[in-house]
Amino acid sequence: MSEVLIAGAGPAGLTLAIELARRGVAFRLIDIAAAPFAGSRGKGLQPRTLEILDHLGVSAQIAAAGALYPFLRLHIGPLSFRRGSLGTHHAPTVARPYPNLWMVPQSRTEAILRNRLAELGGGVEQGVGLAGFAQDDTGVTASLTNGETARSSYLIGCDGGRSVVRAGLGLELKGQTLDSHSSIVADLEIARLSRRDWHLWIRRGMRLHLCPLPHTQLFQLQAPAAMLGGAGPDGLTADTIAAGIERVTGHRVGRVVWHSVYGHNARAVDRLRVGRVLLAGDAAHIHPPAGGQGLNTSLQDAWNLGWKLAWVLRGGPQALLDSYESERLPAAARVLALTGQLHRSGSHKRGALTNQLDQNYRDSAVSQGAPAHGLAPGDHLPDARLRDGTRLYDALRAPHAHQLEYRDGTRILVRPDSYIARISRDDTAEYAGAPVGRIIMD
Repeated sequence: MSEVLIAGAGPAGLTLAIELARRGVAFRLIDIAAAPFAGSRGKGLQPRTLEILDHLGVSAQIAAAGALYPFLRLHIGPLSFRRGSLGTHHAPTVARPYPNLWMVPQSRTEAILRNRLAELGGGVEQGVGLAGFAQDDTGVTASLTNGETARSSYLIGCDGGRSVVRAGLGLELKGQTLDSHSSIVADLEIARLSRRDWHLWIRRGMRLHLCPLPHTQLFQLQAPAAMLGGAGPDGLTADTIAAGIERVTGHRVGRVVWHSVYGHNARAVDRLRVGRVLLAGDAAHIHPPAGGQGLNTSLQDAWNLGWKLAWVLRGGPQALLDSYESERLPAAARVLALTGQLHRSGSHKRGALTNQLDQNYRDSAVSQGAPAHGLAPGDHLPDARLRDGTRLYDALRAPHAHQLEYRDGTRILVRPDSYIARISRDDTAEYAGAPVGRIIMD
């Protein structure tokens, strides 16, 4: 019997598995797909997500796999004009080592997370999905697609927009369909198109984007399905996609590596936990791609949930696990409102509006105390240099809570996910039944 069964090995499932592995929690991570995802879909990693990936120990790999967002080039007939970048180009600071949106194809991000999980002794069971489940007071009994019956203390649904876990709980994705159109995302090769810029063509109010993917010879296509022709979204094939691109842009497509069609929805469940079954990522909320928020919000769900689940399994208070829903549901609602607004406006703005650095849990029941040193309970802790010249983030990578001790007597209790639990002058030896590390601050 595993302590946790995770259904779905996308960004949320992989992050959750890493967090459990770091804490010695026995888990199984299953995924119905026969092989890992191979496309670029969620390619934008926001600054807050980059901070989390630093805590997970993969910042160097993510940096090597990606690049800053390129400048936008607008094509109008035979003319083209270079516009501003879709991302910022700020210099890093000590407090904010990751100030910019970073482009990494989703498949590469997932591969880096899988490698990190393997380093911790974990792995993904590909080709094994969830068929159904039932829960009782002591655990969850799951039926798997390979005919196996699996028993676990908790089941976590990270199984995407068509979540079997969500359906089994009887929960619905509530919200709105933003329009009646479908769009296509694809990875493809195009010869003699500059890889320096993100290219944009506008025809009859519709937009076709071709973005160069870093460290590859591929471009990511984003366009309305209607702009590329074919017999509706279901009729879009590699050939019709290539023909549509050539018709709009004048550039010949060499090869379509991967493609997918999607609608424009902003929806979320109204519960993230039903007993011993919880939801995270796209199983709990789906977003339009505007603003690059979907993958980031999913990963941050798992970052919030992982340590809480591990601590409750080790005897911590149930209130911690309850705070997952009370913290992440409002976060998802804020993101849905933003992405819906960006989709309707057609805005390409990135930066402070979308970087998620203002994401906080100040209203959480587990955030206590009064602001001090420019921080408030519920804030995510910025990086800093310690007395010995090392980084604060390096010290916080240890999978337990920390107490920052200042010369004026202020003590800041930092949760394992690097959000502030409490600001006070009280000394804390334990948090939720686990020892607290001490860090002296200037």
